[in-house]
Amino acid sequence: MSEPDFFSADIESFIDHLWTQSGLADTTLNAYRSDLRQLQRHCPLPLRRATAEALSDGLAALQEGGRGAATMQRLRTSVKRFYRYALKSGWRTDNPAELLGSWKIRRRLPISLDEAAVTALLGAPRVEDRFGCRDRAMLEVLYACGLRVSELVGLTLAALLLEAGVLRIRGKGDKERLVPLGEQAADALSRYFQASRPLLLCGKTSETVFLSARGTRMTRQAFWYRIKAYARLAGLPAEKISPHTLRHAFATHLLAHGADLRSVQLLLGHSDLSTTQIYTHIADVRLKTLFAAHHPRA
Repeated sequence: MSEPDFFSADIESFIDHLWTQSGLADTTLNAYRSDLRQLQRHCPLPLRRATAEALSDGLAALQEGGRGAATMQRLRTSVKRFYRYALKSGWRTDNPAELLGSWKIRRRLPISLDEAAVTALLGAPRVEDRFGCRDRAMLEVLYACGLRVSELVGLTLAALLLEAGVLRIRGKGDKERLVPLGEQAADALSRYFQASRPLLLCGKTSETVFLSARGTRMTRQAFWYRIKAYARLAGLPAEKISPHTLRHAFATHLLAHGADLRSVQLLLGHSDLSTTQIYTHIADVRLKTLFAAHHPRA
């Protein structure tokens, strides 16, 4: 079932229930509808099948995207009521919202992997295997370019400007940006194109870069599962690792090595610098370290 089908069958059913049972104003109903649709777009699983972990990842992605405290509070209410309705209606036998405990949405800056942990995660796929080769390329590109998972799985051949060493990314709001690829990511992509992608195509043609076992576009849900599996192989806390974790590691490590906040904003595709300023404390720590190392009165 596609996302629009889920919207009409589940979310709209919930909205109708609210209208008949609670008599809420149209503006409130529209806000609930918008909240749930936004969460569905960012959640790695359809809301009908979402786990507490998947909901947490979706909520964190929304918060990182700049949603304010009032919006997030309303979203909490929307999701809690949605799953109470799902349970009552019989198309859920559990309530994943309750499994989130006190429902403390993760801090604006989620867990960030250090460089050793990233190396372990990227080294987990077996590149001798067609799927491992693909997954290694996906992880390398995700970390090297700081992409959103939707941008990663949506990559097309036309977006790869390999001779220039950059990717042309079309992000939120249909805004385009150029992102440097990096040598190791380029090598992983080259290996994937030579050894894995032709096997996944099975004689078909596709403009999509990363393919599933059926030769179709790799989904963000499938990659979400894959990165969890590789986190376990690498000895990392899989419940805390998601594609978004590598995007944060990208930004964190750039700043730790001297990049300025404005450059990181452009590379991440944030439309507003205030969104990128969740990383300010990293830059502050680096400045304090530089001060301590080089100022004569430190």
